[in-house]
This record gives sequence, structure tokens and C-alpha cells, in this order.
Amino acid sequence: MKTVIVGGGLMGLCTAMLLADDGHEVTVLERDGRPPPDPRQAFESWERRGVNQFRLAHFFLSGFRRIVESELPLLRRELDEAGALTYNVLSGIPDSLKGGARADDDRFDVITGRRPVVEAATARRCEETKNIALRRAAPVAALVPGSSDRDGVPHVGGVRLDSGEEILADLVIDAAGRRSALPRWLGDIGAAPASEESDDSGFVYFGRHFRSADGQMPALLGPLKQDVGTIGVLTLPADNGTWSVTLTASSRDVELRALRDTQTWERVNRLLPLTAHWIDAEPLDDRVTVMAKIEDRIRTFAPGGKPVATGVLAVADSWSCTNPSLGRGATVGMMHAVSLRDHLRHPEDPWALATGWHERTCETVEPWFRTTRAYDQHRLHEIHALMDGHPYETDDELWHLNRALDASSSRHGDNLRAALDMAMALRRPDEVLGDPALRERILGHDGAADKPVAGPDRGQLLAAVSG
Repeated sequence: MKTVIVGGGLMGLCTAMLLADDGHEVTVLERDGRPPPDPRQAFESWERRGVNQFRLAHFFLSGFRRIVESELPLLRRELDEAGALTYNVLSGIPDSLKGGARADDDRFDVITGRRPVVEAATARRCEETKNIALRRAAPVAALVPGSSDRDGVPHVGGVRLDSGEEILADLVIDAAGRRSALPRWLGDIGAAPASEESDDSGFVYFGRHFRSADGQMPALLGPLKQDVGTIGVLTLPADNGTWSVTLTASSRDVELRALRDTQTWERVNRLLPLTAHWIDAEPLDDRVTVMAKIEDRIRTFAPGGKPVATGVLAVADSWSCTNPSLGRGATVGMMHAVSLRDHLRHPEDPWALATGWHERTCETVEPWFRTTRAYDQHRLHEIHALMDGHPYETDDELWHLNRALDASSSRHGDNLRAALDMAMALRRPDEVLGDPALRERILGHDGAADKPVAGPDRGQLLAAVSG
């Protein structure tokens, strides 16, 4: 099948390799003109104007690593050569807390790195893959209509570039990410509107990167993601002896906007006893990188089960995107790409192809979007309640189970591994928390969920921010 993929970011590249390995003739169209440098120099020298989170913290979960190893083993080798880190969070946890080592603990292995490094290595692997033509400086302007066999439902026969060049294809795949213009392009050829849910996630990120003198990661004294009152902290290992430290807050928290100042950012980090040592290293950034106005958004291109067009399918962030604090985006994107590859192994007419893709998406990856969005909304509401001076109250059982599981994971090896199964995107939260034995264990906890993580109270936080 002659396939055009719009978007040469990480998921567009991985989708291209999956399809090319299956025998598809793939053309990848990327709007940014500058090719990636050597992966080891990518963080310092590569800018991607079309990716607003390109230089912010990234962490690639065990679910991502598992898919890469099974489906794209040559990419795994490319990432290793680029200096990507193989890391297992359990390795730094004492046996007394994790109940000793177990035979299947390697499922929590990750292979991770800074986004520019991982994407540059992926691009290098993609360029060496047969059946792929990767074209940069090739922004897509519109869809090219094809011959439709359904009244009122247009068929997409290719794309037109800004230059006016038309590229015809049997299938167009939109992997243009968060900024995808697919709904507008579909409207331009007479398609009915896709259904869309979209809201500002309400979070803002303040991050920096660091490098160790000896190539070692800082000691892990707590989870990589911690919620401390009205802020969160992410301490994420990366490639070549580097890591990131990111503070998260509500975009409504006006006082915390001062965290964009490096000295203020450092003062607040020093108040976090479990993670303060992560900034005792060489900073790679001379300023705090800030990202805000991050949307939670999902699109349905077959509302009510009826496709708005045929000949075009959306994958990964072009279909849905969420606040990235849980780090699931790349893993869920890879799940979606593998599902697309499998779907295309059974050729169907364009209508059946589109309806089947809608059904697969709803079954395989939409539950990840729903559980991620629900968690983030609860956390945001919790922050706002604490800002107003009272505890957060909700009747949502899954939220309480999540919090109780976090609290009990330091005292029970099975609970710890269940929490990591969710955190590493190996099993969905509703599947993990639906286990009756787990529910019995965590609901019988000793109240530790009500004990705050070590760190400043609201008054201490605001005092540090004001200097």
C-alpha cells in the first residue's frame, strides 16, 4: 500500500518504520526543514519549532521500551548507541521495601532519554529503513480529494504541499501531533465535522536539565513523580548521565509563576527533602523552561460510528493528547501505531477500513486517554482545594484507590509492583485497581494516604517564592 504520513516527529517516524517493515511504501512529510544532528549533540544544537515540549522533561516508560524491543529492535540498538539510559526504578529500592527481587521485575526496565536525543536517533534509524522516503521542509497545505463510493462522505486520495505539489496515496495517515490541522483540512473537502473534546489541562511546567560529573544518576529517595501539596516534582533520568527536574503547578496559581526565575526555582527545590539533591549538579539550561496552555483533547473522526471521510486515519497525538505529567504519551502513541499496523494487515474497502480503525481506537487506546484525563482533573481539583485551605473531597472511588495504593506501596511488595504497572503503562489503572485482592489490601491501609509527602506547606512554599 502506498502510504503518506503527515508529520515526521517521534510517532510519525515509528509508525513509518512499523508500516515499512510490513511492506508498505511510505512517504513521511515533515514541515521542519532542518535535519537532526548526531543524536549525542541533538540536545544542544537541534531546535524543533513545531514541537512546543521538545526541550522539556521527557521519560519513556516500560511500555514504550517493551514495544520497541518487540516491534522495532533495530531502533533499540540505535537508542543504545545514542547513549539512552536503561533504567529500572526497582533497582534502587531496598529489599525491605520491595519484598526482595522477583523474576519478572525486568518488566519495569525503561530505555529513556531527552526528547531531542531520542528523536534524532529514531530519525537516523528511519532514514536507514527500506521502503521509507523521509522528506523534510515539506509542509502539507491540504488534502487531495479522491473518488468516493459513499454519498456525502469524501475520500482522501493524497495531500497537497505548500509548494503546490500533489502526492497521491492509497492511504493518508495524520501523525502531525498536538497541532494537527486535520479537522480543518477535512472541512475544506466537504467532510462533516469530527467530534472533539478539548480543555486546557490547567497545568504549567517549570523545568531544567542537569548532568552528573561521573555519569551516575542521583540517589532515588522517593517516586520519580511526587505530589507535594500545591506543587508536583518530576525527577526523570535521561541519556548520557543527564536528567531533568521539573516543578508543576496550577496555571491559576499566580504566585507560583515566579518559578520561571532560576533563583526562585532553586529555592523551592531546596525545600523538597527527597529530591533537593537532584539539582546538585551541572545545569544544562541557563534558564527555566516553561510550558503552559497544554490541552487535553480527543477527536473522533467517526462520530456515531460513521466516518466523516475515508482514505485518512489519525494516530497518536493527532487523535488525542493529554497533560504529559504521567509520561504516557509516547507509550500510548506506540500502542496506537502498532494497532494501526495490525489493522492494515487485513485489507478492506475504505469504508470498512475507517470504521474498523475507529472501533480499534476505542477499544485499545481510548481507555488510556480517559483514565489519564480523570487522574489529572482530580489532581488539579486537589491543588485548588489546598490553595483555598481545605482538603479535596470526591466520591470517585478510583481516585481514592489510587491514593491509597500510592500510600501502601512502600509497605507491600505486591502493591508497589501494582503501582508501577500503572506508572509504567504496562496495565491500565482500571484493570489494576479492579483486582479484588489488591483492593482489599489497599483499602485496609493504616491511614498513611492522609500523611503528606515530605515537603513545604503552603505558607513555606509562598515564603520561598517571595524570597
